[in-house]
Amino acid sequence: MCGIAGAFINGAHDPSLVDRMTGPLRHRGPDDSGRWDDPDAGSGPRMVLGHRRLAIVDLSPLGHQPMASVDGRWMIAFNGEIYNHLAIRTELDAAALAPAWRGHSDTETLVAAIAAWGLEATIARAVGMFAIALWDRRERVLHLVRDRFGEKPLYYGWVGGDFLFASELKALRAHPGFTNPIDRDALAAFAARTYVPAPHSIYRDVYKLEQGCILTVTPGAARVAPGAPPAEGRRAGLTLTRYWSYRDVLAQGATDPIPSEEDAIAAIDDALGQAIAGQAMADVPVGAFLSGGIDSSTVVALYQRHSSTPVRTFSIGFEEAGFNEAEYAKKVARHFGTIHNERYVTVAETQAVIPQLPAMYDEPFADSSQIPTHLVSRFAREQVTVALSGDGGDELFAGYNRHFAAPRMWERLNLLPRPLRAAAGAPLSRLPVGLWNTLPGNRPPHFGAKIQKALRVAGGARRFDDVYTSFLDEWSFERSPVLGTDAVPGFDLDPYPGAPDAVRMMYCDATTYLPDDILVKVDRAAMAVSLETRVPFLDHRLAAVAARVPLAMKIKDGRGKHVLRELLYRHAPRALFERPKAGFAIPIGHWLRGPLRPWAEELLAPSRLASEGYFDAAAVTARWRDHLSGRRDATAALWAVLMFQAWLAEQAAPAANHWKEAS
Repeated sequence: MCGIAGAFINGAHDPSLVDRMTGPLRHRGPDDSGRWDDPDAGSGPRMVLGHRRLAIVDLSPLGHQPMASVDGRWMIAFNGEIYNHLAIRTELDAAALAPAWRGHSDTETLVAAIAAWGLEATIARAVGMFAIALWDRRERVLHLVRDRFGEKPLYYGWVGGDFLFASELKALRAHPGFTNPIDRDALAAFAARTYVPAPHSIYRDVYKLEQGCILTVTPGAARVAPGAPPAEGRRAGLTLTRYWSYRDVLAQGATDPIPSEEDAIAAIDDALGQAIAGQAMADVPVGAFLSGGIDSSTVVALYQRHSSTPVRTFSIGFEEAGFNEAEYAKKVARHFGTIHNERYVTVAETQAVIPQLPAMYDEPFADSSQIPTHLVSRFAREQVTVALSGDGGDELFAGYNRHFAAPRMWERLNLLPRPLRAAAGAPLSRLPVGLWNTLPGNRPPHFGAKIQKALRVAGGARRFDDVYTSFLDEWSFERSPVLGTDAVPGFDLDPYPGAPDAVRMMYCDATTYLPDDILVKVDRAAMAVSLETRVPFLDHRLAAVAARVPLAMKIKDGRGKHVLRELLYRHAPRALFERPKAGFAIPIGHWLRGPLRPWAEELLAPSRLASEGYFDAAAVTARWRDHLSGRRDATAALWAVLMFQAWLAEQAAPAANHWKEAS
């Protein structure tokens, strides 16, 4: 795990530019730094590659980057891990294509394979997570590559007359000519979704490389911004190639379903076990996050089965009732015999993370579980350098409540004429959120807010897609609060013709919410303390198996992840997991009415919003008043506005980034 940066420098050569870009990435790679300047540029654009290293495999200087291929053609700056790199070495050796190996890093394997087979053939063989910058000295083109699910970040764009790329936006902002304005369309998307969706970034002319893609850039294309993110195909020196598509994986899986539940469980066990075995390998200490839920517990179960020594697991607990899963994690850890590490954090410790978020996340990001994710990462980093995570299981195996609740809800709503739905839903949606939370039963956090939203949707929905997208849009059926744009991008809900609604939702989540929210959250929260996270569920071989599992084996008896549960129950008692899905939540909404209220009111002051000119002050103020009164839980919508406001203030006057001290 590392940080990469680089530039096509079109003007006067400034050898210190890339050093200034990699400096802010030190937290991603505190162990080493490197720079390579193109000696062949002449009077044309000059390629410069920079690297910050977090040493995980081959801790010696032989893993230093940027790294050249033995034949000198290829220069690589690489962030990530290739878990099957030893198998690739064996294949190269058997074909007499291997160089004289210098060390045992996966970077050396990767660049040797590219020299032997070419880029696309190598990426097709690679199992891992990666963001790659590859300079072809012979053809004088740059290739930027991102892994299949988007675990590792990669930004690129046109700044001050140069073409730049980096792991984080702060590296691009280090360019002395950075004046890129805020993209209001991206801001509108952020206000709706609480994250900025790829390929956009918060800035104009700066983009995220989408998952599963290769962008090839010629020196000529590096001179002028195209004005929009590159589309697939070739255009004016930019070539965007999608080398892997989750849509294709799902379509192929639907044509070859696994015939029985027993076969499905065995196939998942084998594929996930292989993924965990590969991801547990490192030359530094490795552990695992454990919440006590289905996904993290399954990872720990198979990890412990694979390991000859007790696995180190990590969880954090909270003081607030309804938000603490540490007790569940402790019971699961005790069953598996792990070396379990648990820490309870106070409200004050949790809230102390908030001022660090704008610099940590680098562009507006408003999934409030970013806070506990950072806290557990910071805790784990005291003992390990790598932590396995249970993320991805929900998207592959129908784990979110909406995957089974939304189709059921629409089926019932559609029985009523739309005017009748509106007449019934509108008044009920105005009942205080607290009233719904008092209903009998074991309710998860934010239950009342979800009921309110469902009732508001009832009157406006014309088709199922309206129901689903309303779950993902904090301003659904309302005007966007962002001034100067109405352009909120839609969602791709069509993996293949005739796909069931639940499969359509899972596909959409896996290609939007997963890479742009979940994986961003984990990457930035962990890398802020130089912790590498690995996600076994996102091994593409397991994804292919999951695509073959029929929906009826994923959703059963009104619950998701059925086959995954059945696999876990072979390793642990069912009773350990019989509880509602809670998520990694903290009571941000409650804090906004209490200890965070002065901070929030300063950022949301109507005069401030009006002078800045990004948000409609009246719309935001109305939502704030509804939240304070308890008429409506607007936590997610308000947190998005607050995170933008805090980020905007940090851009104007960078705050003390205390998290950098850990790097």
